[in-house]
Amino acid sequence: MQQEYRPDEVEAAAQQFWQENNSFQVTEDPDREKFYCLSMFPYPSGQLHMGHVRNYTIGDVISRYQRMQGKNVLQPMGWDAFGLPAENAAIKNKVAPAAWTYQNIDYMRGQLQRLGLGYDWQRELATCKPDYYRWEQWLFTRLYKKGLVYKKTASVNWDPVDNTVLANEQVIDGRGWRSGALVEKRDIPQWFMKITDYADQLLADLDQLDGWPEQVRTMQANWIGRSQGVQIQFNIAEQNDSLAVYTTRPDTLMGVSYVAVAAEHPLALKAAENNPELQSFIEECRRMQTSEAALETAEKKGVATGLMAIHPVTGEQVPVWAANFVLMGYGTGAVMSVPAHDQRDFEFAQKYSLPVKQVIEAVDATEIDLSKAAFTEKGRLLNSRQFDGLTSEQAFDAIADFLVEKGLGERQTNYRLRDWGVSRQRYWGTPIPIINCPTCGSVPVPEADLPVTLPEDVVVDGSGSPIKSMPEFYHTRCPECGGEAERETDTFDTFFESSWYYARFTCPDNELAMLDERADYWLPVDQYIGGIEHAVLHLLYARFFHKLMRDEGLVSGDEPFKNLLTQGMVLKDGAKMSKSKGNTVDPQALIDEYGADTARLFMMFAAPPEMSLEWSDKAVEGANRFLKRLWRAVSEHVAQGQTAEIDTDNLSDDLQNLRRQAHQTLTKVTDDIGRRHTFNTAIAAVMELMNAIAKLNDNSEQGRAVLQESLELVVLMLSPITPHISHALWQMLGHQGAIVDASWPAVDEAALKQDKIELMVQVNGKLRARIAVPAEADQKAVEEIAFAEENVQRFTEGKEVRKVILVPGRLLNIVVAG
Repeated sequence: MQQEYRPDEVEAAAQQFWQENNSFQVTEDPDREKFYCLSMFPYPSGQLHMGHVRNYTIGDVISRYQRMQGKNVLQPMGWDAFGLPAENAAIKNKVAPAAWTYQNIDYMRGQLQRLGLGYDWQRELATCKPDYYRWEQWLFTRLYKKGLVYKKTASVNWDPVDNTVLANEQVIDGRGWRSGALVEKRDIPQWFMKITDYADQLLADLDQLDGWPEQVRTMQANWIGRSQGVQIQFNIAEQNDSLAVYTTRPDTLMGVSYVAVAAEHPLALKAAENNPELQSFIEECRRMQTSEAALETAEKKGVATGLMAIHPVTGEQVPVWAANFVLMGYGTGAVMSVPAHDQRDFEFAQKYSLPVKQVIEAVDATEIDLSKAAFTEKGRLLNSRQFDGLTSEQAFDAIADFLVEKGLGERQTNYRLRDWGVSRQRYWGTPIPIINCPTCGSVPVPEADLPVTLPEDVVVDGSGSPIKSMPEFYHTRCPECGGEAERETDTFDTFFESSWYYARFTCPDNELAMLDERADYWLPVDQYIGGIEHAVLHLLYARFFHKLMRDEGLVSGDEPFKNLLTQGMVLKDGAKMSKSKGNTVDPQALIDEYGADTARLFMMFAAPPEMSLEWSDKAVEGANRFLKRLWRAVSEHVAQGQTAEIDTDNLSDDLQNLRRQAHQTLTKVTDDIGRRHTFNTAIAAVMELMNAIAKLNDNSEQGRAVLQESLELVVLMLSPITPHISHALWQMLGHQGAIVDASWPAVDEAALKQDKIELMVQVNGKLRARIAVPAEADQKAVEEIAFAEENVQRFTEGKEVRKVILVPGRLLNIVVAG
């Protein structure tokens, strides 16, 4: 018997057993309850970081626990393999992105296996493989025919270094999130998917997601941004033209003192033809980021266009300004500006000395100082002609009705959500399956010709997509007219691949269909795990994709993920681990020194999963010491030979107490892991139980029997968290079967019962004795036992007892005079 804990040997043996016995391979079984646990798959960057270790350990703990509950558990793994990092690394190293990616996948797969993660590796997929992306190409062509896909010229964020379009969220302080280059605006033909057609469903179905954090549901609802308002028409003076604005506050209409339009608005562009200052401003805006969130804090700038808009109620003329805080891609590209009642409009008006007209007052007549800030609350109208005296709510309807009657407005439901731009002007991505024909226009690639395979033996130099210079790929024939045509060289946004991978895991070997009936068995995902940074885009796109697949008859149900756990970051010295900060810890080095189980135990013990985890070398060493201590306790126990059965009728008080604590711990750990996912408190409870075991000094037959049971419970409770050492210790404790196939232990309710409980006895609030009383004793019986104690008598004798207070299960306090 090995007396010393050697994690390298222990972990190698356990992993070899799992591999030889295909322990984590699963198939559909209608007679068993299924459990699909999925952690967001990684980008194959080259090596795991501590965030990966935490994310995937959480998923593995949950999966192993659910397996012990008897469920048919699916836990797969794959690779989000397309994208800019591979292309940029390939440019730097002068290699093909494909070769770089596959090499990294091989290395990282080994790292994940070294962590002992219980994945069904037969389902492994990589999004850069044609057998994967052919099906999203297939779906795209079907959606194109249904009118859910379209192409239009759009103003986009252009990264001049990475030579690609960036989403608004990828622009940080005006710079590309990867290159750091100043982002420009460009008008480029782009492919879009009509996610806005599903806005109401995406919003309404959030009510189904009661297993998601409320924070994430709120973020999604805000991103969709459904609002009720009025679209108002402002005619342009001296021109046969008009502009439309949408507002959720028609009650403030009478306070409009100017109208602001985006720099790219047709009216602004037309006015700029003879206005050099406006031309210069428009060019400046082209170089600015188009992130709505970033513009909230950016300096407000604008230039008067020289145009005047006619107020739809008063007929007065108000100036039209081009402003950097108005985006052409949001709403109508124009806003009515009410400086007295909108802070952004107020700041702009202050800067350019524009009028501030108060038209809303507080209902409670609170004095308002418009020299310092706008009054943005709803209230009662004033200075609003026929609408004076109405509340904001009443004025909404009255002004809307007025505008509708005059043909100058209409009620509308609008969304902040915009259609999903899926084009990227990069090479390393899924080719968009469209053929551009000079005669027929955009023609989807026929199903028989899918997949459109991306050439992989390509070295990129950063000057754009190399496939444009590959005539064998780029030039083709139109499927409709047979004439010469060109393939679309844009590739899909990588969010496209990650929006449906969870479904493909259910049937990755199907070569004839995107999904099959196995998807209905496994979906929805029962537990999804990933970072809070994916709360909006990835999760929103995945929900959208699921509804698209549902409407194609590929899946059942409305939502892909039943429960969501968003784990916190791993910090060191208070900052997120990153190479740029020089504060990373190499998981491989940690595993090499201490073993995978130590890494897993530390990650699960250091903080609740939703909270950030602060790295601590001392805590890692502490986790390792605990495992050594557990190994030593089992070794010493087993060395004394076999144990007898527990005779529950003939146990000493100490043995009964240890059994009680063991089963109390089991009750807590079951709830902590199974329901609450508070792995840290579960581990703390097991550690407390180990302290109690260490204090037991009973080598009798029944003492060793209770110790055997307690150690078995410890090993079983820890097995989802530290599976390797648990595998070895389970066998050391005399079990023939592997712990990976063992069931979660059942709580012995009889062991939880207490014949006697210990109470503290206080006299005037000071501890004077400890007494053992029957668990069912009433206050009178407790008092009799307490007053019989010599030390209690010492402090009460000859004194008036004024009051006796019993706190059940804890203490008895005797209050005496003097």
